[in-house]
Formats: sequence, C-alpha cells, structure tokens
Amino acid sequence: MKVAVITFPGSNCDQDCVRSVELAGGSPSYVWHRETSLGDADAVIVPGGFAHGDYLRPGGIARFSPIMDAVIDFGRDGGLIVGICNGFQVLCEAGMLPGALLRNRSLRFQSHDCHLRVERSGTPFTADYARGQVIRMPLSHADGNYYADPGTLAGLEADGRVLFRYCDARGNVTHEANPNGSLNNIAGIVNARGNILGMMPHPDRAIEDILGSVDGLPLFRSLLAADVAVGAGTREVA
Repeated sequence: MKVAVITFPGSNCDQDCVRSVELAGGSPSYVWHRETSLGDADAVIVPGGFAHGDYLRPGGIARFSPIMDAVIDFGRDGGLIVGICNGFQVLCEAGMLPGALLRNRSLRFQSHDCHLRVERSGTPFTADYARGQVIRMPLSHADGNYYADPGTLAGLEADGRVLFRYCDARGNVTHEANPNGSLNNIAGIVNARGNILGMMPHPDRAIEDILGSVDGLPLFRSLLAADVAVGAGTREVA
C-alpha cells in the first residue's frame, strides 16, 4: 500500500510515520504541504508536530495549506486517513472530524507514556488489536483535551466511534488516567464513515523495542491490511 505522509513547516513526526509505514511493510512518501495532489496514494497520514508553529491555534493555519483540499477530497471519497497529535488537530480544524482539542486541563505541556484501551477491533485501524486490549505509547501535547458538544459526544459513544480511551495499566478508565481532561477519556475517534482516524497519543513513537514499546505497530499493520476497493473514482472501505 502506498501511504502519503503530509509535511508542514513545523512537522516533526513525519519521519517517524514514514519509518512506521516501512516497518509495517508499506511504501511511504513525503508530500509537502504546498502540493495540490496526493498522487496515487492508498492512504494518508497527517503527522504530529507544530504545523506553522501552532500560531493562532494548533492546526488553524495548516488547515488552509494547499494540500488539504486534496486530503479533504480523499477522505470524502472513502480514502483512509490517520491524523496523529497535531494531525488530529488539523483534521478537526478542517471539519473532517467532530469536536476540538482544547488546552490541557493542567495548562501544561504533557510528554510521557500513557495507557490506552482499545474500544473496538475490526476497523481499518484496529484490526490487529483485540477489543479491550490495553496498550502503551507516548503522548506529547499542550492541546489534547478533546471536547465536543453533548449531542456530538453522545453520538460518538452510541455509534462506537471512540476507538481509543485513556486508562490505567489495568484498563480502568479513571480521572487519574486522563492526562489532559478529554471528555470521556477520549484519546482517538473516527468519522461517521469510519475511514478517518484522529488520535492524540503517538503510535509512530511505539514501533520498536528500543523505543520502549511496539504497541503502535499494529495500528500501521491494520492500516496497510485494510481492504480498500478503488473504482470509478471513489474509494470505499470494505
């Protein structure tokens, strides 16, 4: 599978994502934010970092980069997209995912490992995980506090669109295990169609033993193994 990794001025995890795709067996390529085409990509990753220095607010300027029109069209056609950390913020700013990422509850930058509970398996992003599995990976953000209005939040929960939730090492979803104040301990969600994932923790920083965890690698393996039918100018997630 060919995976386009978007690079903005200030991105600092694009190389991590390229390495992750390579380890998972895919074929990654960098796409500069000034480009207007994704080429023949089968999937897209919007990586972490500080796109455009996070001026105005995280993702607020990156959302208007030329490449984002192609990313939006790709997602609208059913293409698989993963937004990680700053990438999640960009996707929310672009209206591709609901809600917003607010300043952390602590008002401090958080950078440490966290535990996540996999809420759903069998999606294009979690097929290589088991439902209820507890995984560990780093987070690194100042604005990771997920917020949505009550109706949107209820819809996310009712439709099973929360894929990852902050928890403790035993899988308990608690206030103490929530690093940023996210509503319902939400760490990662998908859109209504299920082809766009946004998450704050970094699976791309948990792909090799030397990094302290390999719990992120199954996400990339799931992505590359996803059955995506391409035809008549559209992509449909099977």
